[in-house]
Amino acid sequence: MTADPSDLSARTARAVALLKESPQTLDGFLKLSEMFESTTLDAHSRETVILTVAARNQCHLCVDMHEAKLGALGPAPEPERLDAVRRFTLQVLASSGAVSEEELAAFQAHGYTRRNALEVVLGIGTYTVSTFANRFTGAA
Repeated sequence: MTADPSDLSARTARAVALLKESPQTLDGFLKLSEMFESTTLDAHSRETVILTVAARNQCHLCVDMHEAKLGALGPAPEPERLDAVRRFTLQVLASSGAVSEEELAAFQAHGYTRRNALEVVLGIGTYTVSTFANRFTGAA
């Protein structure tokens, strides 16, 4: 089910307003988000990383927002590649970054690089800030 865009916009505005209580946290998230958007990961992969973090951290606002963004990108050219980035993101989270060589190799077998693996770490950090802050403030 797709979220109502006007409701999603109001929920997002509320989340930003709540986060303004700590301008550094809001600014930090916005800067990190901009940096993550400029990585070499393709848009489908970035949105998959974000959705994986949001779902794991139970941030319903982020899930709704990023499902809409992923849907707007159109069908993924390689769905199995997105499943690989989703699995790798979960492995990084579960191991606190200490993924095995086998897990990294499985990720790379889908055309990703070590650079992309580090970019996944950046995405996890960025959206951990967002999802935790949204849950803390009640915006999620």
